[in-house]
Amino acid sequence: MSKAFRNLTFIGVGTLLGVFGAQFLPSYAKDERTPPKIAVDDTPVPRDQKFTTSFAPVIKKAAPSVVNIFASRTLKEREMRGAHPFFFDPRDPRFRDFFGENGDDELPAPNQKAQALGSGVIVSEDGYILTCNHVIEGADEIKVEINGGKEYTAKVIGADPPTDTAVLKVEATGLPAITLANSDKLEVGDVVLAIGNPFGIGQTVTMGIVSATGRGELGIMAYEDFIQTDASINMGNSGGALVDAQGRLVGVNSAIMSRTGGNQGVGFAIPISMARVVMERLISDGRVTRGYLGVHLQPLNAELATRLGVKDQSGALITEVVEGTPGAEAGMKPGDLVTEYNGRKVTDYRQLRLMVSQTKPNTKTTFKVLRDGKTKSFNVTLAELPTERTLSGFLRRGGEPSAPEQEETLEGVEVGDLDGRSRRQFGIPGHVRGAVVTSVEPNSSAFTKGLRPGDVILEIEKKPVGNADEAVELSQEFKGNEVLLRVWSRGSTKYVLVPVHRNDEPKEQEQEK
Repeated sequence: MSKAFRNLTFIGVGTLLGVFGAQFLPSYAKDERTPPKIAVDDTPVPRDQKFTTSFAPVIKKAAPSVVNIFASRTLKEREMRGAHPFFFDPRDPRFRDFFGENGDDELPAPNQKAQALGSGVIVSEDGYILTCNHVIEGADEIKVEINGGKEYTAKVIGADPPTDTAVLKVEATGLPAITLANSDKLEVGDVVLAIGNPFGIGQTVTMGIVSATGRGELGIMAYEDFIQTDASINMGNSGGALVDAQGRLVGVNSAIMSRTGGNQGVGFAIPISMARVVMERLISDGRVTRGYLGVHLQPLNAELATRLGVKDQSGALITEVVEGTPGAEAGMKPGDLVTEYNGRKVTDYRQLRLMVSQTKPNTKTTFKVLRDGKTKSFNVTLAELPTERTLSGFLRRGGEPSAPEQEETLEGVEVGDLDGRSRRQFGIPGHVRGAVVTSVEPNSSAFTKGLRPGDVILEIEKKPVGNADEAVELSQEFKGNEVLLRVWSRGSTKYVLVPVHRNDEPKEQEQEK
């Protein structure tokens, strides 16, 4: 995880100023669920109007739908400190106004109640409320306070940690439900307003614009497609509403990027188009099932696009196809570039992953891929994403690399055969076949491209590698200036394009400084 993203955090607060640990699971309701009546308006906001002098009418429309959520749980001794990666120390001087001067005295003792504070949005008149999973995760009791001060006890209908989405239900009718917009039609520059209960001070509204859409790769949760905004979002805004200039719900506030713990103008909201799909499945089924293709994907950079003969960097590159999965049965192969899914253009691998995950299992789907410069179509019936996945461990570099058995013609790269020793040393699973990289010179082009000891070369120029001898032989046969490798590395596979320096080519001499 890059340094910049180590300051990402969810934005619920409580007496621990954090969220409950992931080891606590919500107690899902088991009763019959009635599909809620949800108001939806998917037209885009008009963008040719003059800027208004007041958003008061918009707030009067949307604010009554935003509620305060108070979640509590009885703490055990082991939960008191460091139980969650987003834990904040209440003794930190920045939070003394919230906790008082005696930080230690304010910490709850074991077997006492800890409070978590967040926000939520009423989405139906009969009491369904959308919020963030981390606001209510592990709670023994959840109270919801609606606009005007009336309080209800809420039950958890369902929660989905991979998208940080949860649905609550209160026994009430005639509640002020918000209208849902289509977040897919948002554009950078659109005005948005964040409504929530920061730090427990009461309902607060802040204004900003959509700074970006489709934000991912943040490492906050498994499925990321965030709306980024500079509307001020702080601790306690989690689960609150992000609305457009017409007061329609476009997102659910979830996280901020901050070096201080407070707002710095980089906030993230779950787009309502994603949250709505999750919400409807939680209400109807009590859980979220996701489509499963059974392939590993990689982003397509400019070098790989050129090598594959693609004009732009659109598409999702398949690096591995798992045996016995729908992708394998359909005939997909590593090196295929997925360009379309169900008639929709695939812009990148993350978008494809999201689209497949949002498709119900057993759905018949169509894919278009580019293979060796030709377009192929596949009809695939998706399976259900397994709830438990067996993942190989991260690469471990204990001890010195084993002595190389063969020398690769790629400059500075040495490879060896996979044996029990190398598998144990580098944590390589038994199903991986190829030539293990035992040494890479730091100044080599292969090192610059990310090749490291413990990586396993699976293919060279799309030809399978069985052992070190085959790797050397295939590399010697290659006559180009850039060799395409498929590599197993740290539990996943990827393509690497490495420049090759020939012995008969003059190398640039380093200039003396």
